[in-house]
Amino acid sequence: MDNSLNSKPADQAVDKANDLVDQTKNAISDSSVADLIDKVPASIKDASDKAVTAAKDARDKAVTAAKDASDKVVTAAKDARDKAVTSVKEASDKTVESFNSLSNTQKIVGGALVALGLTYLVAPKKKGKDKRKAAALDQLLLFVNDRIEGYKRAVAETTNADLRGYYELLVAQSQQFSSTLNTYLKKVGGKRETGTTFKGKLYRKLMDAQALVTGRDEKAILAANLYGERWAIKAYKKALRRKALKGEMRDAVQKQFGQSKKTYKHLKELTKHQR
Repeated sequence: MDNSLNSKPADQAVDKANDLVDQTKNAISDSSVADLIDKVPASIKDASDKAVTAAKDARDKAVTAAKDASDKVVTAAKDARDKAVTSVKEASDKTVESFNSLSNTQKIVGGALVALGLTYLVAPKKKGKDKRKAAALDQLLLFVNDRIEGYKRAVAETTNADLRGYYELLVAQSQQFSSTLNTYLKKVGGKRETGTTFKGKLYRKLMDAQALVTGRDEKAILAANLYGERWAIKAYKKALRRKALKGEMRDAVQKQFGQSKKTYKHLKELTKHQR
């Protein structure tokens, strides 16, 4: 059989396939491709415009909703304020009407009760401050009174006329300190303090016992005075750490403290010159 006859159908099929390819190539020309490319950006632009429009609509709705909510809050606040003002005014009017309906005697008694109530509200705070001031002054006075007793002993024991005169000045100075502090103590509701510390009492008893056994020379008297002045200085320092002491009261304590330190320094100098 002739082979050329058998290959004809196959060749025809190939030819048809090639024709179909050529037709497809012709169909997709440069202008078709250009049209397709033009259509794609147009679609994207349409989608973008729609997205922007939707976003603007959502924003406008959010702004409108926020404004409505804000307006409602402001309106509610104004209503509450107006109601409060009205209530206060009504209560005030009722109070005035009730007060006007009272007799003169009732008005006087009512005013006194109001004043008493205000005094009660203020008094506890003031009383607490005064109590702390009184405690600080009272404690300091015990040591100042010890100072008086100590220098009185020195006056009685010394045989040196010059030292006796100095000790007498210190007695007078200490008494003035005590008088000043007691004046302030009385102002804050305290009672006059004339007592001394237990430590001071005990120390003076020991000095009495020592004097009976060994006697008291000028150096021993000065040493006892120095010891007592150190107590006073410590007491002044402690008092000045109290925040309750303020104003002229604190200035007075500060001044006494400075004089006590000068006395201590002078007593040390006198001690150096004693044999």
